[in-house]
Amino acid sequence: MSAIDRRQFLRLAGLGGAVFASGLARTPAARAAAMANEDFFFVQLSDTHWGYEGPANPDARGTLPKAIDAVNALADKPDFIVFTGDLTHTTDDPRERRKRMAEFRDHIARLDVKTVRLMPGEHDASLDAGKAFREFFGPTSYSFDHKGVHFIVLDNVSDPGARLGDDQLGWLEKELAGQPADARIVVFTHRPLFDLYPQWDWATRDGARAVGLLSARQNVTVFYGHIHHEHHQMTGPVAHHSARSLIFPLPEAGSQPKRTPLPWDPAQPYRGLGFREVKAAPAAPAYALSEFPMKA
Repeated sequence: MSAIDRRQFLRLAGLGGAVFASGLARTPAARAAAMANEDFFFVQLSDTHWGYEGPANPDARGTLPKAIDAVNALADKPDFIVFTGDLTHTTDDPRERRKRMAEFRDHIARLDVKTVRLMPGEHDASLDAGKAFREFFGPTSYSFDHKGVHFIVLDNVSDPGARLGDDQLGWLEKELAGQPADARIVVFTHRPLFDLYPQWDWATRDGARAVGLLSARQNVTVFYGHIHHEHHQMTGPVAHHSARSLIFPLPEAGSQPKRTPLPWDPAQPYRGLGFREVKAAPAAPAYALSEFPMKA
C-alpha cells in the first residue's frame, strides 16, 4: 500500500467511499472544481540577503542553510514555497551580484518541494532594473493558479523609484478583470503597497493605485517582506501581512531614529528571524498564519 500523508487522509476520510467510485471518471473541469475545494498550505520566506556580511548577523552564511533544513523538516510538505524578495544583498559589482544569485539558487535547490516561487527585492533588482534576476530566475511579475486561488506577483523594486509603473498597473487591472467577483486572490510583493513608513522606504509610490484596484474585490490578501518583521494591517477589505527576515530584524516603524538592524544577541542568536506557514481552507475567507522562529 502506498504511503499517504495526514492531510490526504483527512481529505479522503471526509469524502467517504464515493471518492473511489467517481475519481477516475471525473472530467478535467470536475477535477479542477474538486481541487478548488481542497485545503493546502504554502511557506513564505523573505529577505535572505545572501552575501551580507556584518555584525547584525555573524552567522550570515549559515542562516539560510539552517532555514532550508527547518523547512525540509516540516511534518507535512507545503504545496509550494515563496521567497518574497531580497534574495541577495545589494552590490555595485554586476559579477558579484550574479555570483550571489548563483549561490542562492544552489542553496534553495536543496528544498524538498516541487515548486519554489521567487520575486526580487530592491537589493536584487534596483541597480540593474531586474536584469540579473531575470537571467537567473525569470519574470519579476507573473500570475498562477493553485487549488482555487489566483496568485499575482507584483514587482515594486526593479524601478529604483519604488514604483509599479503604468504598464504593470494596467496588467494588474486586466488580471483582476479576468477573475470572478468572489475569486480568492493572493498578491505577493516585496515592499508594502500602502504607506507604512515612507521615511524608511516602507511604501510603494504608486501603491495606492494598486490598493484601489484590489479593494474593489471581495477577497484579497497581500503577503510581503522588506520590513524584516511581522506587521499586519487592513486597507479597507484588503489584508496585508509582512514576514520576518532570515538575515536580521529591523525595528518597528518610527521606534528609533534610524532604520538600523536590531543588534545581534549571542544569547538569542536568531531572535526575530523566521518563516511562515500559510494555510488556505475553502470554507474560510481568511488564511491561517503560523510563524516559525529560527532556532540555533
